[in-house]
Amino acid sequence: MLEKYIANRFFYTLQDQKEIAMPFSKLPMKILLIEDEPNVISLIQRSLAANGHEITIAMDGQSGLQMVLQHQFDVVILDLMIPIINGMEVCRRARNAQVTTPILMLTALGTTENIVSGLDAGADDYMTKPFKLAELEARLRSLIRRGKEPEKEKNDKVLTLGDLILDKVTKTVKRGGQPIELTATEFRLLEYLLSNTNRVLNRMEILENVWDINFNLGTNVVDVYINYLRKKIDKNYDIKLIHTVFGMGYVVRQSYEDTK
Repeated sequence: MLEKYIANRFFYTLQDQKEIAMPFSKLPMKILLIEDEPNVISLIQRSLAANGHEITIAMDGQSGLQMVLQHQFDVVILDLMIPIINGMEVCRRARNAQVTTPILMLTALGTTENIVSGLDAGADDYMTKPFKLAELEARLRSLIRRGKEPEKEKNDKVLTLGDLILDKVTKTVKRGGQPIELTATEFRLLEYLLSNTNRVLNRMEILENVWDINFNLGTNVVDVYINYLRKKIDKNYDIKLIHTVFGMGYVVRQSYEDTK
């Protein structure tokens, strides 16, 4: 008989319990889990600890933020609805304190607005409940791999298109000599687009290369961020740079045509 594991308004099946034994990474990782649901904590802790990883638990936002600021972790799993300080604020304060540790938000709040808000607050990835342990582990591996990759030595430190200039070293963007303020996610998206000037990119390609996610989030988060960039990059200029190729994706190129 199929057993059900009830936790925080969602369930895990017996198959999920078997996934605990699945290999996560050859190298042990230091992981901070900020979560207040005991059943969820137990499940995640057993899964990751079974594969040799060191798991630190914080059951409220205040203690979680202190741990993030005072200790070094390879990755943080952060719930949004936690006591004292909510997860969104924890993430925002950590980024304001220049903490660069990868953060994965894990929450039941799964609307596009929630996802965009979480990414704008500084999260590197966003996963909704209910979730599969195998997928959670895959996301963590992806974040850790991204964080561990050495900086590639490239001659193209600056990307340009017309009067738009993106500096990879200083993390600044200018158009027509005027600075443009972008969030970290917007910067990564623009960098990817400029690295593929005149090439049509579909949504999955963008998810894979900007968010390092190789499966559909089930939302229009890519479209939302494209719209954010258009408002900052194209709105006040006759020559548009970001274009929609209907039924295919997006492309950056110089054109006077409309970019609806």
